[in-house]
Amino acid sequence: MLSNIGVPGLILILTVALIIFGPKKLPEIGRSLGKSLQEFKKATKEITEDTEDKKEK
Repeated sequence: MLSNIGVPGLILILTVALIIFGPKKLPEIGRSLGKSLQEFKKATKEITEDTEDKKEK
């Protein structure tokens, strides 16, 4: 997905985010986004494992 945007597009997105949220909020937003992705991956993995266990039975 990001390969279609390219480096100039990524720089533009980061610049707009910096303008909107300011330099103090960006690290906090990044941490929150990282934790959310981590929880999503964990939940997805648990669901996949449950589905595979049910198929085996």
